[in-house]
Amino acid sequence: MSKSSRGQQEEAQIDMTPMLDVVFIMLIFFITTASFVREAGIEVQSPEANMAIKKPEANVFVAVGADNKIWVDKRQVEAPVLRQVIESLRAENPGGAVVIQADKQSDVGTVIAALDAIKAAGGEDVSVATEVE
Repeated sequence: MSKSSRGQQEEAQIDMTPMLDVVFIMLIFFITTASFVREAGIEVQSPEANMAIKKPEANVFVAVGADNKIWVDKRQVEAPVLRQVIESLRAENPGGAVVIQADKQSDVGTVIAALDAIKAAGGEDVSVATEVE
């Protein structure tokens, strides 16, 4: 092989390093900007309402079951500890809304206690989930 043909062959190679750098930077960007939804962990039968509005930015769900047990992030939480749990979840995503999913059979007192704990934890945007009639 002559020197001129070897030089042409080296010029034809593509360096993939800059492209991989860009892909990794994009991956880091999407991971750090993604918001993750924290499901409550149980299914509830929400009451029906005529004026229900969807909340697409909700990312923390607090469920109050028919047995008046409170669930957050697929684990049962006692009412006195709910404030600390909500504070830690809101620290991860401070702009997200909190939705209380209360069962039809749950006591109003338990729902109000959950609402008070969420408000005390700094939850400004709190809603109660309902079913559309």
